[in-house]
Amino acid sequence: MRPLRLSALISLSINLLIGGGIVALAPFSAPSAAQGRDEEKPHTIAIDVDLVVFNVSVIDSRGRRVSGLKATDFRVVEENRLQTVTIFNAENNPASIGLIIDNSGSMQSKRAEVINAALAFTGASNAEDELFVINFNENVFVGLPPSMPFTSSPYQIRAALLGAAPAGRTALYDALAVGIEHVKNGTRERKALVVLSDGGDNASRHRLEDVIETARRSSAAIYAIGIYDETDQDRSPGVLRRIAQLSGGRAYFPESSGDLNRVWRDIAGEIRNQYTIGYRSSNSDHDGKYRKVKITASRNGRSLRVMTRDGYFASNAESNGK
Repeated sequence: MRPLRLSALISLSINLLIGGGIVALAPFSAPSAAQGRDEEKPHTIAIDVDLVVFNVSVIDSRGRRVSGLKATDFRVVEENRLQTVTIFNAENNPASIGLIIDNSGSMQSKRAEVINAALAFTGASNAEDELFVINFNENVFVGLPPSMPFTSSPYQIRAALLGAAPAGRTALYDALAVGIEHVKNGTRERKALVVLSDGGDNASRHRLEDVIETARRSSAAIYAIGIYDETDQDRSPGVLRRIAQLSGGRAYFPESSGDLNRVWRDIAGEIRNQYTIGYRSSNSDHDGKYRKVKITASRNGRSLRVMTRDGYFASNAESNGK
């Protein structure tokens, strides 16, 4: 969760602070002849720099995704100080994504449409995305086998979604805690969680505030889908909205199965069309404090809505060997 000051070019690992999270890239070493061409190449950097990187979604006044923006269309302010954007990427890069699915007894009647919509999501995602599934009732189950933390296979995702019949109570906060921890191990720069639930919780060991604090320290945007009956006494849409907003995601509340399919596809499209924006903070202190960041965007003089995290935790001095 901390940025790392970098100055060496050889045998170097990079920590990119992504909206409060970290992507750790392996130290540089020469590949052996036995290594395949498709193996991901490690990265090096030749300058002393702390990089703060945010994944950003942009929509217009009608809620439509905005593509084609340039770095000069964005403005980044950290703690009231204007920052200079040094990294900008608008490409459709793959992501590490977790699907967190409420599998409590109240979801029995909605199970088929939820699975179909989740599979439509995988079909609309980047083919190189790596995914995992977490099912939860009063317990939390990682859907894929232990030897397979992530997959790009729709067949594996389907099997993971069908792994258990709906039953029992709801431990939403526990499931979120497991999902946030699991997605850290993803190899993609962009990370996201899609949680489908009524927002209620009657079985977790974690408290809501604990999960919120963990989410603030994670690089994953959380997209929440609230699906429930109006007579459901356990529903809590406010919880879903709060978690989604603080993580830079969005909350959706579809009213029909058709709306549910559209929502899943919309989330997939949003993840695919994010902008990656990075800068070197003008504050070089490593004090471990949370720094507020505001990113704005405009096109042709018209302001656009930017969805991302509202800050990040600076590294502690001792983490940099000071």
